[in-house]
This record gives sequence, C-alpha cells and structure tokens, in this order.
Amino acid sequence: MAARTAAHNAEGKSGNFAGVTYDEAMQRARDLVPFLREHADAAERATRMTPVVEAELHRAGLFRYHQPKSWGGMELDFIAYFDIPEMLARGDCSVGWNIANLSSHHRNVAMFSEQAQQEMWGENPDCLVASGIAFAQGRGRPVDGGLMLSGRWSFCSGVDVAQWNMLACQVREGERIIDYCYCMVPRAQYEIIDDWQVLGMRGTGSRSVRCEDVFVPEHRTQSMYVAKPGHEFPGLRINTNPTFKVPASSLGGHCIAGAIVGNAQAAIDDTIERVKSRSTSYTGAAMRDFQSVQLRIGAAAARIDAARVVLRNDCLTADAVIKSGKSLDLEAKLRNKRNCATAVKFCTEAVDSLVELAGANGIYDSASLQRMFRDAHAAAAHINFSTDVQLAPWALVTLGGDYKTPTM
Repeated sequence: MAARTAAHNAEGKSGNFAGVTYDEAMQRARDLVPFLREHADAAERATRMTPVVEAELHRAGLFRYHQPKSWGGMELDFIAYFDIPEMLARGDCSVGWNIANLSSHHRNVAMFSEQAQQEMWGENPDCLVASGIAFAQGRGRPVDGGLMLSGRWSFCSGVDVAQWNMLACQVREGERIIDYCYCMVPRAQYEIIDDWQVLGMRGTGSRSVRCEDVFVPEHRTQSMYVAKPGHEFPGLRINTNPTFKVPASSLGGHCIAGAIVGNAQAAIDDTIERVKSRSTSYTGAAMRDFQSVQLRIGAAAARIDAARVVLRNDCLTADAVIKSGKSLDLEAKLRNKRNCATAVKFCTEAVDSLVELAGANGIYDSASLQRMFRDAHAAAAHINFSTDVQLAPWALVTLGGDYKTPTM
C-alpha cells in the first residue's frame, strides 16, 4: 500500500488531488459555472461532453472527488456526492449529471478487489468509468476464472469519454438467478450505440452499449447481492473511509438529483435577473412590481430550497449513521428514495412555473431557460425520480408490510 501511495501521489500528468479540501473543491466547481454555461450549447449539438469541458474538469480534479487519496483522489466526505454536481449543474445540467455519474463510480471501484483497482487506476488514475446498472439488461454465465457477459445496457451517461464501463448483470445457472454483479469492462470490449437523440440532457451522451460473450475475470466482478449471507466488498478492507460505505442502493439517486437541483437553481437565477430589468411588451410596466410575478418566483425558490435541504439532509444523516458504526435499516433506505423522488418533483414544478412566467420570451433557442426546462423533464424521467415507483415501498414497510430486494 505504501508503494502504491508514493507512486500515485507524485505530481505529474494525472495530478495529485489528495490535499484538496471540500471547500477548495466547491470553489473549483463554483469557478467553472460561467465557463460551463458558455459551452452548454456546444455540448447539446455534440450530444456528449465536449473535449474542452472534459479537460477543465480533469484539470480541476473534479472527476476524482470520491477517489481514494491513496490513488491521488480527494476522498471527500459523502456530502460532496450531492454538492459538487449541484454546483456544476448551475452552469450546465448535463455536466452536473455526468460528473455525478463518473465521479461516483470511483466509489464503486474502491469497493472492488485491490487487483481491479490496480488494473484500472495503476496506469491512469484519471480513468473514467461509465455504467449500465440495470441488472436485468445483462446476463452473466459462470466460467472458470470469472463470468461470460452479454447484454445491452441503456443510459450509459458519459460513455464517450470513459475508458471503462461498469455493467450490471444477473448471474444465472440455467434460468436460476444466483447473483447480481457489477462487471468492470474496458472500452475495447463493448460497442457504443449512437442512440442518444432525445428531448433534453443531450450533453450527457447517455448512449446504449452492448457486448456479447465477453470474459470478465473474477477480480473485476463484484457481487451486489447484499442480502446474501457472507456478502462483502473486498476493497473496503483497504479503503476504510466511511464515505465508501454509504449504500448507493439507497442514495444512488441523490448525486444525479444534485444536478436537477442545480439546474433548477440556474432557472431561478436566470429568471430573477431577467425580471429585474424587464418591462412588459404592451404596457411598459416593471415586471417585478406585479404581485403575481413575486408570488411565482417566491414559490419556485422555496421549492428549490426545500429540495436541496431534504436531499442534503439525507446525505448527512446517512453519513453520520455509517460513521457511528451502524447501518441503515430498510425503512431508512426506502425513505431516502422516497425523499429523492419528491425533491425532484419539487424542482420540476418550480422550473415549469418559471417557464410559464417567461411566456413567449422563453421559447427561443437562444433562451437558456428552454434548455433548463427540457433538461429538467428529461432528467426527471429517471426511475429514481418516479414518485409512482419510489413512494409506495416506504409506505408499505412503514405500515408493517413485507418488501424484499436482494441488492438493497
């Protein structure tokens, strides 16, 4: 471990971000907001993260805020999981979403075997990992030394800039499911499908990928069947910071929800600046003097603030529980998922209200608000944010019902 730390903490092409604090990381994200706003349209046209934006995020080290310090990462407290995507999304929701995904996957790599970490980060600690995490979209077949993996996975955000992909599968013996695994697969072994022609979140480049009978060695597979007796994450024997132990099964949506809150904050900021200087086209009256305008802006801002407080509180509470040496029970895990979906609904409602307020001035391609509106609705379509899906399980458990999920 000492040799590994020395090798990767040296300044060089990859950089060493182990000394960067939470406050410094947040300031780096804040400083990038105007730059990201300027480049958002180019990302939409490219339907991916552009090279110039990717380079700036690497330079600032913001892909690596949840990478272990032993590999030159920042290893920040868990609250950064929400806060950094939220800040970056004030410039471009797609960037906030991609940073949430690509950076959070360093937490996943930290749970894998040390051999997998060495293979992935040894040559390039800056490597980026996309993901297809729907287990049912992949099929793993046990073979000597690992798994044979096949499947087609949707919504692999940031896949164009990633060197690896974390692909989920159901491991079967015949038709019987015996495990649920994440498999780390290098770029050369899967195909990217150019199918990201969508309403919003275009800059995420969330394309599908597929592979057929790809061998994944055992050290690059990780069981996510946490309900199975004896389950463990081998990487946590060496990466002991509690930030790596907060369960993504419960809070996985909170990092990308951060991007949605940041996008909504950008919408309210944009609206406030516009209303301050705007008069109506027909009467010349100052818009800010209309009580209906004041009420609409006040209500939207309150919804956005409420969403932020709820989501941050979930992250802080979970972090405190893990640091105390305890674990989250099922009711707490499902409460987090309930809160996440509800908070995103608040943000969507807020953005919708601001678009109504903008009227015809908000429908031009040159108006950034129309992109924020499309991004808000496209992002809210994620299953983590479906209130139909996420509210009932918590209520069922709280009412004394039985709810089982092998990966939670």
